[in-house]
Amino acid sequence: MSNMPVITAVMIAFCITSLTGLWLVPLLRRIKYGQTILEIGPKWHKSKQGTPTMGGIMFVAGISVAVLCGFYMLKMSTGGALYSHSPLDDTRILLGFVMALCYGGVGFVDDYLKVVKKQNEGLSVRQKFIVMFFIGALFLTGLYLAGDTSTIVRIPFLGQLNLGLLYYPLALLGIVFIVNVANLTDGIDGLCTSVTLISALGFMVLSSILRMEGMGMVSGALAGGCLGFLLWNFYPAKVFMGDTGSLFLGGLVVAIAFGLDMPVFLIFMGIIYIIEGLSVVLQVSWFKYTRKITGQGKRLFKMSPIHHHFEMSGFSETKIVVMFSVVQAVACALAAAAALQI
Repeated sequence: MSNMPVITAVMIAFCITSLTGLWLVPLLRRIKYGQTILEIGPKWHKSKQGTPTMGGIMFVAGISVAVLCGFYMLKMSTGGALYSHSPLDDTRILLGFVMALCYGGVGFVDDYLKVVKKQNEGLSVRQKFIVMFFIGALFLTGLYLAGDTSTIVRIPFLGQLNLGLLYYPLALLGIVFIVNVANLTDGIDGLCTSVTLISALGFMVLSSILRMEGMGMVSGALAGGCLGFLLWNFYPAKVFMGDTGSLFLGGLVVAIAFGLDMPVFLIFMGIIYIIEGLSVVLQVSWFKYTRKITGQGKRLFKMSPIHHHFEMSGFSETKIVVMFSVVQAVACALAAAAALQI
């Protein structure tokens, strides 16, 4: 089987995403779908007030068309034993992509409430988590009903571990965690887009190593969509992805990891997401602890998520994006090295 579905997915996603910006960005600006910089946010970002948001629609559209076209090419292709392909692979692709779209839908509702209805907080934390856990549970249930009943996980460099029934609650917690911390990563121009692009390229390598061209095709679509959006989102950003985009990206990264049957590898493939999320957890926890002990809360970082700490330390947005992207690339290389041992 050739790599044409993968290459096609990359090109379609890139072209549709980048070209969609030619009409969507002016439209968002014209109808005043602009970003509101909250008072609790970095004050130096006030200059970005009004920058069009909900731009994630661009790559959601591009990646969706690319995946559909790539999936059709996979179904139409015949012969060849270079890559494995089975009905379960098809189910993983479709269920995973539907999950990502659902998470993007949650983000869209949140953005809509913030931008159109002027409800600054959007959906409540409780509402978000209830819906997110429900979506994740449906995804895992769908995989189980399709025959993906294994509870064995691959631990990078260590081997395999059978989690038994514990697999499902841990998997659900992992899905919701990664999707949420992907959202936290979207805090400066081009950051979430860039690190997700690196992850997508890493997933393409893993798919090739494991000979799973279906997931390679989805990874290629993700890479093409991120690259096309980066043309509009790199500093100084002409458009932000909004929760519509960040939750979709987090959902798709999770879907690919599960599609490759390598959910634990998200430790590598989503390392920047995880660092961003843990920085918030550590900041809040340390502040509460020190306030309880001393009566005055102290902070570990100048501001969290951690990319704001680097901003306050004098790093430019572009330098932070490059630094974080390098870390993500190293983590992806480690994941590839671990996959070669399987």
